[in-house]
Amino acid sequence: MAGGWGVYRREMVGKPPMRWRLIGAVTTLLLGLWVSAELHAQAATPRVAVQAPPETVRELSTLVEQARARFVARDSAGVLGYVAENYRSAGITKSGVRQQLLAIYSLYEAVQAKVQVDQVHLVDGDAWIYTSGEVNGRLPIVGWVSVLSWQKEPEVARRQGTAWRLIGFQD
Repeated sequence: MAGGWGVYRREMVGKPPMRWRLIGAVTTLLLGLWVSAELHAQAATPRVAVQAPPETVRELSTLVEQARARFVARDSAGVLGYVAENYRSAGITKSGVRQQLLAIYSLYEAVQAKVQVDQVHLVDGDAWIYTSGEVNGRLPIVGWVSVLSWQKEPEVARRQGTAWRLIGFQD
């Protein structure tokens, strides 16, 4: 027994007792969680939305109408001119928007669209544009069918140089 205790004692010389190592580990963990929570609280500062001035609403409404007209004219390049190169929303990029437009144009002989701007909020300089609308397409033999409709759905635009472009939610 004495030999066993001596070996154990020699191995433990210079090492803090187990309870102090445990307290140190728990303290480090708690400190890490506290710092993480502080950083998260700073990053999670709520963004404030304010109603856009009437001139900004008019400017964006005009752009929405121009993009709608380009869509009805089946001008994919014209529509994409309103979309930023770094557009990203719900996993869809500008390339994905292009593919969706081309798919719609290849499926339907003609398209119609009604879009109305419901409201515009400014959040950290970005415009959150809420729109309602519907898209119809004409199929051979079948005729006009509803393709898509939405109510008060948001999209995010940012001024790039002198022009507003859709940037999406960047998620």
